[in-house]
Amino acid sequence: MIWELPVIALRNTVIMPGTTVNIDVGRAKSKRAIDEAQASDKRVILLTQRDQRTDDPLGEDLHKMGTLAVIKQVVRLPDSTLQVLIEGLERAEVTEYLPSPYLRVNAETKPRDLGDERVTQVLLPEARNAFEEYVKQNKNLRLESFQLENLRSLTDAGLYADLLTHHSTWSVDEKQAILDAVPVSNRVELVLKNLNRDLERFNLDRQIAQRVKEQMDQNQREYYLREQMKAISKELGNGEEGPAEMDALRDRIMKAGMPEKVQEKALKELARLERTPGGSPEGTVIRNYIDWLLDVPWTKSDEEILDIKRTREFLDEDHYGLQDVKERILEFLAVRQLRAGKEDKNDRELRAPILCLVGPPGVGKTSLGKSIARSLNRNFVRMALGGVRDEAEIRGHRRTYIGSMPGRIIQAMKQAGVVNPVILLDEIDKMSADWRGDPASAMLEVLDPEQNNTFQDHYMEVQYDLSNVMFITTANSLSTIPRPLLDRMEVIQIPGYTLEEKVQIAKQYRLPRQLRAHGVESKVEVTDGALTRISQEYTAEAGVRNLDREISKLARKAARELLETPWDDTKVIDAPQVPDYLGVPRYRRDEMEREPQVGAAQGMAWTAVGGALLVVEALATPGTGKVSLTGSLGDVMKESAQAAVAYLRAHATKYGADPEFYKKLDIHLHFPDGATPKDGPSAGITIATAVASAITGRPVRMDVSMTGEISLRGKVLRIGGVKEKLLAAHQAGIRTVIVPKDNEPNLVDIPESIRKELRIIPVATVSEVLDLLLLDRPKDAPPVIPPQPSPDQPSAGA
Repeated sequence: MIWELPVIALRNTVIMPGTTVNIDVGRAKSKRAIDEAQASDKRVILLTQRDQRTDDPLGEDLHKMGTLAVIKQVVRLPDSTLQVLIEGLERAEVTEYLPSPYLRVNAETKPRDLGDERVTQVLLPEARNAFEEYVKQNKNLRLESFQLENLRSLTDAGLYADLLTHHSTWSVDEKQAILDAVPVSNRVELVLKNLNRDLERFNLDRQIAQRVKEQMDQNQREYYLREQMKAISKELGNGEEGPAEMDALRDRIMKAGMPEKVQEKALKELARLERTPGGSPEGTVIRNYIDWLLDVPWTKSDEEILDIKRTREFLDEDHYGLQDVKERILEFLAVRQLRAGKEDKNDRELRAPILCLVGPPGVGKTSLGKSIARSLNRNFVRMALGGVRDEAEIRGHRRTYIGSMPGRIIQAMKQAGVVNPVILLDEIDKMSADWRGDPASAMLEVLDPEQNNTFQDHYMEVQYDLSNVMFITTANSLSTIPRPLLDRMEVIQIPGYTLEEKVQIAKQYRLPRQLRAHGVESKVEVTDGALTRISQEYTAEAGVRNLDREISKLARKAARELLETPWDDTKVIDAPQVPDYLGVPRYRRDEMEREPQVGAAQGMAWTAVGGALLVVEALATPGTGKVSLTGSLGDVMKESAQAAVAYLRAHATKYGADPEFYKKLDIHLHFPDGATPKDGPSAGITIATAVASAITGRPVRMDVSMTGEISLRGKVLRIGGVKEKLLAAHQAGIRTVIVPKDNEPNLVDIPESIRKELRIIPVATVSEVLDLLLLDRPKDAPPVIPPQPSPDQPSAGA
């Protein structure tokens, strides 16, 4: 029979004939269909969508076979949704869609078709038995007792199959297939097939649960769930831990180029990972370890370019001056170029030494390392060691610790991605030791070419070859580097820059970059005179870091001025205009005392940031011979003061002092800038000169600076840091300096342009120093030790 019916499209559900259900209708077309049906015979056809995501289904989006139904009740909810009670009557198949503002079809109802009755008679009892078991085992099935009794009492096989399908938890597609099956025998066969499949799955789940339950601990529910997942995977033939991932890891291990022993270790850990339950903490630790073994390079390397001409070009391009340093680096690389292709891994003597660049901050140590790496075409990794106090930072933590990981060396190799990078160990002198170990001791193996081919990180637990790595270290001072570690490195001293070099560096490198960074490169021009004034009066350093900051400050001020009061032509900033941009000068050459002074002497000191001038003040007052020292002094400097006073006690008459001054005078030695710690023996002759002036009243020349250690016999001994001290004196405007005679060979390190402007006086004894610096005592000067009244003369107030 053909019916003309409005259509209600169903989403994610199938309504079978013989069932009464509530459906919610919210789409406009479906509401219109409900209204039309209520206005006529209340009959509609229920069709299920092929894709539940379709919001406005058309004819091709719906199944052809549906259920002819009658509307029993309609309730309009507050949100305008219709709740419709509907009863399915019989199967109906769409034959034609009719023109309509809503879905309307011609549908043909399907007459009752028993199909093969013999099949039905055989399968129906089996289906009933299977359903009884299905009800027991399916925990998701919700059936009231009256519904179950109603099903058991049905004798109509077709209706039984439809109602059973309605109550089951099968998918929409499976239910639609049963709705499509018109012959009763076919329906019963499909129902029995689905029931048997589900029962087999339930039995399998029960077996798996039983197997897992036998293995699990009562207090480990989480472990039970993991085992259940593993057992399910095993029954499906997929292995226990995701074979695809394990095979991928195994393939990566085989292709990583690891040494044989390392590969064996990796495969052993992979086997452990396969046996470890998924999601366990131990599995995570093993997986992280395997990932580290795979991430560290074993064979991949950069193609090194050994060409000292190319290296010279890169060094000259990146750095001004530093000719001695560049020569040392080129010599170092020339040997590598000549030995290229001839190195024998078993001959450790052929390995190049470790470079250690030592110098004040801001002189370009780190950038020199970058230039070397760039010229060699090798990856560059910078590793900061400042503040490292834990040995595990270098060697890593053992895997028994929570959150353990490899040390910085292995991390740097992972970052480089190749076995032959250039690794810069920055600020190696800033490492320190505490209760967690001494990282400098761990560095002994890293920086020893005879040992680092078998470096072993505590986390990795395998030997790693570091012999192809080019290590470069930097430091500000050698005094804090342990001697065994220093012995493994070839030290290259990088001195501070002269004034001329600073001006050229600022002119060629820093100034163009800062003007470009601040957007005024075409609007501002800074003269050499301005750069000279900035270097002299606004910075006091061996490097150029503060000079760069001052240039940046000048560029910022110029950028703001350009926006506030624009100018058309290029603005020239000369020396007189510098204070307008940088403020009052912080360092003035004319502030230094040039007139002779009593009880003062001009010395020179070495610091980690370069050379500096050091004034020593001495004051002699009537007293009992007490010697006081102030100015944040170290033990060595205090001992130098004691040695100077002792020498002058022995030779007092030679310099015109009272032989018993040590009984009648208290001597106070002061070193200005008291907040800065001071130590070292090189101020010996400066202290002796200041004390000699104080006890004799003879002025000291202040236009001369001196440095040298003093002995009790009056000898001037060799000291260090000559170059830095003389550069500081030259920059301060002093042109005469006194140095120990034993330091004459060190004068070749002084730039020729500086040596020409300095008068350098080598001395061997304290007498030579005092003869040069002590002037005659003014005739009108009061005596240093006031005359004592005679015993016969009454004292005042008697």
